[in-house]
Amino acid sequence: MSPLVALLVGLLLGGVAVATVLLRLRSPDVDDTAAVVPLHEASLSRRLVDLMDPAVVLLDVDDSVVLANPAARGLGIVRGSRLIVPELVTLSREVRAVGSRRADVRLPGNLAGSGPRLVGVHGVRLGSGTNPSPGPVALVLQDVTETRRVEAVRRDFVANVGHELKTPVGALALLAEAIEGAADDPETVQRFAARIAHESERLARLVRELIDLSRLQGGEPLPEMTPVEVDHVLAEAVDRTRMAAGAKRLDIAVGGQQGLVVQGVESQLTTAVTNLLANAVAYSTGEGRIALAARARSGFAEIAVTDSGIGIPRKDRQRVFERFYRVDQSRASSTGGTGLGLSIVKHVASNHGGSVSVWSEEGLGSTFTLRIPLVAGTPTGVPAVADSGKERS
Repeated sequence: MSPLVALLVGLLLGGVAVATVLLRLRSPDVDDTAAVVPLHEASLSRRLVDLMDPAVVLLDVDDSVVLANPAARGLGIVRGSRLIVPELVTLSREVRAVGSRRADVRLPGNLAGSGPRLVGVHGVRLGSGTNPSPGPVALVLQDVTETRRVEAVRRDFVANVGHELKTPVGALALLAEAIEGAADDPETVQRFAARIAHESERLARLVRELIDLSRLQGGEPLPEMTPVEVDHVLAEAVDRTRMAAGAKRLDIAVGGQQGLVVQGVESQLTTAVTNLLANAVAYSTGEGRIALAARARSGFAEIAVTDSGIGIPRKDRQRVFERFYRVDQSRASSTGGTGLGLSIVKHVASNHGGSVSVWSEEGLGSTFTLRIPLVAGTPTGVPAVADSGKERS
């Protein structure tokens, strides 16, 4: 077995100690008759390294590449016998000086043509002794792009949840103190009590939406999907939103095609459409109309919600589906939103094999379109006459 390959295999299978033992099998001062290594062992060792998921690179004393498995070459970090990422070359020299090091290195997106990547690198000097050695260095690289992204999302999520919970909880505490101080003023007590009810509902809605989002993101198994009539989903969503729309003198006009059937979970689809309607109501200004329509297109049922509200700036359109993201933070208290409604819509769509998209222009309004796969063989439906929020027969 090649000494370098032996060291590398030992490192990956059990650390430097094992590598040293493997190396000694072929050391010149060890009697060959005492430790005979089969001729095919070297090829098996190389085959093992080639099959490993982590990218493995072995560098000689001059930083030339002695060995690079397919995973390493797939990352595009090796060209010929040289590493072409300066950060990795620098890291290997630091490893040669200190013996071992771990670091995250960002790879440019043009290396493998799949966008920028973040790799976790574990570098080990394959030599003996504690002093700096001009010996070979092994680099083991693991793609941690998604892992780090998920960690960042989790940190942001926890921070955002804490911030969102702190607002209504703090308001409830202040209102309770205010009521205590105004015990002899019934009118003031009644006004503060109404505010407490409002903040309590806001807190309850946030908790409900957090639970819904947790379920949709895999916290619980997805319920069994069954054929769902789109007409029923739209009618229920309109019924849930009618009171809020009426308070702002908004009509909900329902139109499009009738008789569409999708494969899904009716409760989740109803929640998604309700959230789109509630969003349209919250961001509509003055009296007007919100349009809700469904149609069959390319094997999908497209459910569109259109408003004539304030619209969404171009820079925010791709972020409105993120958890807790709001286009205008100053309107959060006035709309009563939690910043989770559109994120829930996105996860419902994803769980059903569909998608959600948005068209918007500032000052003209927005159209959110939810696409859910139709049941195979579903008729394309018939046109429906638009109404003003009434159930369709």
